[in-house]
Amino acid sequence: MKTSGIFFFHGLGLAWYAYLVYAISLITKKNVEKPSDVLAYGGQWKFLTVLNLAFQAVFYGVSMLTDAFVLMKKHRIAKSMFSFRDLLFGGLAFPLSMFVFTSFWMLYSYDRELVYPKSLDLVFPVWMNHAMHTAIFPLTMLDLFSTPRRYPSKGKGLSLLGIGGFSYLCWVLWIYSVTGKWVYPVFEVLSPLAIAGFFLGSFIILLIMYNTGEFFCRMIWGDSIVILDIYKKKSK
Repeated sequence: MKTSGIFFFHGLGLAWYAYLVYAISLITKKNVEKPSDVLAYGGQWKFLTVLNLAFQAVFYGVSMLTDAFVLMKKHRIAKSMFSFRDLLFGGLAFPLSMFVFTSFWMLYSYDRELVYPKSLDLVFPVWMNHAMHTAIFPLTMLDLFSTPRRYPSKGKGLSLLGIGGFSYLCWVLWIYSVTGKWVYPVFEVLSPLAIAGFFLGSFIILLIMYNTGEFFCRMIWGDSIVILDIYKKKSK
């Protein structure tokens, strides 16, 4: 894919994710009094799914800006943006999209009431469910294959992932302390020890997913590419 094509792809990604976040916000405001009260405290921002969509919009915005600097031949600025863009991708964009996709559909297949109660079908149309939980991972893989990149160092990438994961854990626990209800129904049927094990297992899975993204990136782009040189070739 040429540089202009990558720029267009990232622009579409930004528009798509921004639209989803906006649409979910409108639906939440309209349906907060529906039978399911899962939207009451914290609104849509209590769900990792929605936070992931918002982050993906930010990531695609950064990627699009980086592409724009390449197209304008602002190579010095573009080179400084590459590492930041790739840190966002490796540290959060890839593992989060893979985690949301995998964990949601595994729990949904086992018992949808544990993660996405049937009452939410009255709130969110089917296509939006798939936009939130299915399309996210294929889009991330498409970005991985189409955009030249180098993964960040383990220290930086895992630090960002750890900060993001710990921050969301604190948010979930805070919501429970205020409302007495868990964000996801699955926690209602687990003991405190099982919940702790669930969180620990989730962090381990995220670590595996981080390494999976790093492995794919090295398989596709190699270990020591010069990103700007690849962009220049794509521009010819």
